[in-house]
Amino acid sequence: MGVLYVVATPIGNLEDMSFRAVRILKEVDIVAAEDTRTAQKLFERFEIRAKRLVSYFEGNEAARSAELVKALAAGKSVAVISEAGTPGVSDPGARLVKAAADAGIKIEVVPGPIAAVAALVGSGLPTERFMVVGFPPREAGARRMMFGQLRNEPSTIALYEAPGRVGQTLSDLAAALGDDRAAAVCRELTKLHEEIARGTLAELHARYADTPPRGECTIIVAGAAAGQLAPIDVEAELRNLLDQGLGPKDAAARLVVSTGKPRRALYQLALSLQREGGEE
Repeated sequence: MGVLYVVATPIGNLEDMSFRAVRILKEVDIVAAEDTRTAQKLFERFEIRAKRLVSYFEGNEAARSAELVKALAAGKSVAVISEAGTPGVSDPGARLVKAAADAGIKIEVVPGPIAAVAALVGSGLPTERFMVVGFPPREAGARRMMFGQLRNEPSTIALYEAPGRVGQTLSDLAAALGDDRAAAVCRELTKLHEEIARGTLAELHARYADTPPRGECTIIVAGAAAGQLAPIDVEAELRNLLDQGLGPKDAAARLVVSTGKPRRALYQLALSLQREGGEE
């Protein structure tokens, strides 16, 4: 059988390309690239003449993975690269790695740049334990529910976000985790205009609310301190909101962010509590 190489490539500065990565890309039979145009630019810079270059992106990931596993089983060597950084971390690659592992094919990771780790180290926030949650959902309700579920997470949190959504995402994070939670917005990492802005979620939201940052962004947020946040009594909170005159729909909407629970489940519970109150 062949070998599958998972090759990390620069996230900005091409000088971060490793000697091993260049050698592997020159030697393998097939290079599967998330963006073949970006790959060609990289190849030109390092004088890499790929024997065969194929596309491997979200749209063809399933079919291409099966095709590449067949090639690996036939003795071909394959390297997978993403547009930038490490394949499989918020980029295509994980499906191919699993398929290759299930087929008993040898897998070698050629480590290198990854934006989440670079941002984490530069943020000044705790690094002993962290989690990468990737890109948050674009839909507001799903995004707020996700952040609510992270409310009591003690690990430092790393997430990616498009520049135009950074302000809203910081606002939602502050609503779910607290205005005073320490964070950092890291943009254009390893590039000419690299910048790391540090502060509380409230401060960072104020900074980017009306002026979105330029370039690709990684947001790092401190985890919850021990004993900082107590579990929420959802039923008691809903009763309190209903007593204040809110309807079940509005009461449920209020608690989506702070609890991380689905709006529909909260709404159904609010309806039940409202009926109980009416019977009394």
